[in-house]
Amino acid sequence: MAGIFEAILTGLLTGAIYALMASGLTLIFGVMDIINVGQGALVILGAYLSYVLSVYLHIDLFLGLIITMPLMFALGVLIEWAFIRPLKVDRTMLSILVTFAIALIIEGVLSLIFSTTVVKLHAWYVDTSLKIGTFYLGYIYVFSFLLSLVLLGGLYLLLYHTKFGHSVRASMQDRTAAALIGIRVERVSAITFGIGMALAAAGGMAFGATSAFNPGSHYDLISRLLAIIILGGMGSLRGALIASLGMLVIEN
Repeated sequence: MAGIFEAILTGLLTGAIYALMASGLTLIFGVMDIINVGQGALVILGAYLSYVLSVYLHIDLFLGLIITMPLMFALGVLIEWAFIRPLKVDRTMLSILVTFAIALIIEGVLSLIFSTTVVKLHAWYVDTSLKIGTFYLGYIYVFSFLLSLVLLGGLYLLLYHTKFGHSVRASMQDRTAAALIGIRVERVSAITFGIGMALAAAGGMAFGATSAFNPGSHYDLISRLLAIIILGGMGSLRGALIASLGMLVIEN
């Protein structure tokens, strides 16, 4: 019984981290009809940014998000403008090739800079544990769970209680109709892609603190993230959350 409780608790906490990483992926698909198979590589990029800030600048992992999330947001806007926006025909199919190419470029650059050695993020809350009954749970899982709740809650408020959120949801339902009523769909798409990358930065920090990683870790990661958004329903944030929690609990 204790083992089952441990598996469920760990699965729920880890599932929240995967929900955070998958939320950007499903949001981008919902708004843009883009299957971003480079999301895993961008998550790993976020993990390495946190690694650099932590190891070389001695900035706390969570405080470092104040730097990495805006940086990744700007990178997302740039990627959307340079590589995604020019796709006018067969966007969904071509996006797979384009974003996979982006993933390979990111992997190559990270391998060149950091080599393929496996690393992991460290902080006091990563290396210490909280005793719950008969087992120990790392503080990082609890803190990452709370981070996921805050960011996913903020995303919910953004989508359902702001004018921009109304534009996003209108674009998710019908891009052409949204454009006809005056919504600047390309601007919404760029910001949405940026938000997806910012969430990847936060997810990368949490992932890197709970799992060892190297530049090639994105292959396994993107397969899990795609499974989550397919199980939860392509474009459904609520579905991604439920699928993440369910999948990780069952896996544990």
